[in-house]
Amino acid sequence: MTIPSTPVSLATEQARSRLDELIVIDVRTPGEYASGHLPGALNIPLDRIRQALPEIRNAAARGEVLVVCASGARSQKACALLAGQGVHTATLNGGTGAWAAAGHELHRPAACETRASWNMERQVRLTAGALVLLGLVLGLLVHPAFQILSAGVAGGLVFSALTNTCGMAVLLAKLPHNRPRPARLDATLEALRNR
Repeated sequence: MTIPSTPVSLATEQARSRLDELIVIDVRTPGEYASGHLPGALNIPLDRIRQALPEIRNAAARGEVLVVCASGARSQKACALLAGQGVHTATLNGGTGAWAAAGHELHRPAACETRASWNMERQVRLTAGALVLLGLVLGLLVHPAFQILSAGVAGGLVFSALTNTCGMAVLLAKLPHNRPRPARLDATLEALRNR
């Protein structure tokens, strides 16, 4: 069997009608996942996909794996990585954002299961805005050279838009509140084995 170079892409209605038969893997950070995910989705962050490869490979042998993220960019990366390892997957057009915009339910764990967290896009906006303001204030009050900080963030945002990548999101994903706890990932992998 030849593995396609690009993953199959499902529209939200296609995914919704097949949700019971799909194995859904959400590759967002644990904080983003906790803020709302497709019903039945398992959280395996993008940077942990290689570690979970044996379980994902076994799951793909038993049924179709749907990889989701917030907008589709990270799920495309995960699908490309998995395709390189011989694992065929599908992705959700527009990610959980499109799912929610179509009026479909997002599962949110009870408050006792997880602490509240912002999604990655919101974290990036806050950090970028704070750095721009800091550069401007320090440029006015301390020395004009601090305005370079604001210019650097602006340049980074333009580069991010042009390349559809986000270095700031990669850095923010490494913060403790965005990192999976080892026990939680182990439990997720066990649940994936049992599907």
